[in-house]
Amino acid sequence: MKPETFLPDNYKPAEDEPFMNERQLEYFRRKLLAWKEEILADSKETLNDLANSNRNLPDMADRASEETDRALELRTRDRQRKLVSKIDGALRRIENGEFGYCEMTGEPISLKRLDARPIATMTLEAQERHERSERVHRDD
Repeated sequence: MKPETFLPDNYKPAEDEPFMNERQLEYFRRKLLAWKEEILADSKETLNDLANSNRNLPDMADRASEETDRALELRTRDRQRKLVSKIDGALRRIENGEFGYCEMTGEPISLKRLDARPIATMTLEAQERHERSERVHRDD
């Protein structure tokens, strides 16, 4: 196991330092782990709420409203489950030394983009090309 990299509390990756150096990788690793922890805590809370909300509401409108809320919450949790999978993928890329580089072009992904979306796997340009291509094929 490698030693933990020192990271000041106010550290932000900067363009003037070597791309994906140890500090940047540690910054993104911690950011991803905190995000994952937050999602898992929210999921636990949702499961507890669902387990404790087995009320038998006599009013049909109230019951329908509660069922709609529950379905929406479950869809949200499903999206977050998929997000946890993407976070795990980003953490693996950090370990493998592939994090921060576009899977299509091999070019560095901008630090701004990674800070906003640390699970990004493509540069903004490659992502836009990919989405345009998907739209064209979807219309076929």
